[in-house]
Amino acid sequence: LEIIVTIVNVNDNSPVFKQTNLTKTVPEDTKVNATIIPREDLSATDADLDTIYYELTTEAPDTGGYFAIKGVNNPEIYLQKVLDYEKIKFTTLLLYARDRPVNSADTTLTATATISIFIEQADTKPPWFLPCTFINTDNNICISSPYTGRVNISEMSTAPLTLEPGPIYAIDPDYTLNEKIVYSIVGGDTEKVFSIDADTGNLTMNKAATSPETFLLQVMASQVNNIQKYSVASVEIKVINKSDHAPYFKSSIYRGTVSVGLDPGSLVLDADVPSKPLMIAAADDDFTDV
Repeated sequence: LEIIVTIVNVNDNSPVFKQTNLTKTVPEDTKVNATIIPREDLSATDADLDTIYYELTTEAPDTGGYFAIKGVNNPEIYLQKVLDYEKIKFTTLLLYARDRPVNSADTTLTATATISIFIEQADTKPPWFLPCTFINTDNNICISSPYTGRVNISEMSTAPLTLEPGPIYAIDPDYTLNEKIVYSIVGGDTEKVFSIDADTGNLTMNKAATSPETFLLQVMASQVNNIQKYSVASVEIKVINKSDHAPYFKSSIYRGTVSVGLDPGSLVLDADVPSKPLMIAAADDDFTDV
């Protein structure tokens, strides 16, 4: 009697990952659709030789949507949207490997791998002149106001010029890189009256200005490692007549009178001459009376 015995495979083995914990560092400027972790590093095996179905989820809050797998049977992880170091610096992904499709009524065995993703800041932003004001909610664009200063006509200052709202100063907003920045005057100084220190940004004079005019300088701040990463700021320097005297009030005390119940905007009268409005006057000996 010949008896044929067929061994029926029972689903008694769970899928197995080669690694259950992986760590990956991803540069901020990685291109969308680029592979982050290849399939061979993530594929699971199953001793029952079942088809394996994969699912990827994001555990860290507010970091979803950046990473995905190529397909339900392909665990290769790729970048799905542009990274921004200001928004996401780290995330944790969970990769599930099942021997039955999701929501299958059959008994399903599952393996899980934890993937830690660290985002590495890249050199993506040009220098910012300070102070500056953010113009968007992502805080990745900061616009500075023009710098302003004054110099006396026919007088050459030997010290760095004092400017408003502060000295010329720029930073690398990719702060973990903090690339070195150098300064140069790229426009507005055809007479070579001014110089700028390449390292500090201090603005000084080469010679005196001989006419009352306004210089509108264009100052560039660029990264030493990449001159294409640069910003330009305006510096307005007014040439004025020298002031030898401070302004002063013609009287140390002014006295006025008002009546009860007057409307806002009513004149305050001179206490000494009630028929005239109170006038507060200042003078400056650098200027003749007009």
